[in-house]
Amino acid sequence: MPKRKQRSDAQQNRERILVVAKKAFAKSGANASLDDIAKQAGVGAGTLYRHFPSREDLLKAVYQAAAEKLATAATEFAETLPPIDALRAWMMLFVDYIADKQIIAPALNALVDDPHKLYDASYGQIWEAVRGLVKRAIKSGEIREDLDAIDLLRALVGVASVGASSDWQQSARKLVDILILGSRPVT
Repeated sequence: MPKRKQRSDAQQNRERILVVAKKAFAKSGANASLDDIAKQAGVGAGTLYRHFPSREDLLKAVYQAAAEKLATAATEFAETLPPIDALRAWMMLFVDYIADKQIIAPALNALVDDPHKLYDASYGQIWEAVRGLVKRAIKSGEIREDLDAIDLLRALVGVASVGASSDWQQSARKLVDILILGSRPVT
């Protein structure tokens, strides 16, 4: 039987729960109070559990929502921005994604049986998104033909991994502009 489309109010409830849950897991880790999450999202506990039957389901959904946001943004940017601007905007959003992942990773690692399956599933979405944007920018002539999309991702993840400094996101945002400039064709 095909899955029914959610009503708009149910979808809005789900999205509010995810936003609140992300903050709660970042603040309190895997043991964040689900009752508090429901209350702060403006829904009852039953609504939360209807959408997310377990704490693990909620945590996975928080992570998956961030990856889906990246994939959706790539399409939206490609439709509304010039190729190089779309790539830059997406890379800036990727910096936010890395920050979100760092925040909820301890909770995921503590609660989810095999978080690597979850990470691998989102990797495909992210890879397709950046690959499409890079191909488009190469085709337009705005970046070099020898650019590999994975190199852009590695550079940004590398900045996030260098240390636990509080200003890594600011450095990563600067790096996006450096990477874009360095990706331009040599004239």
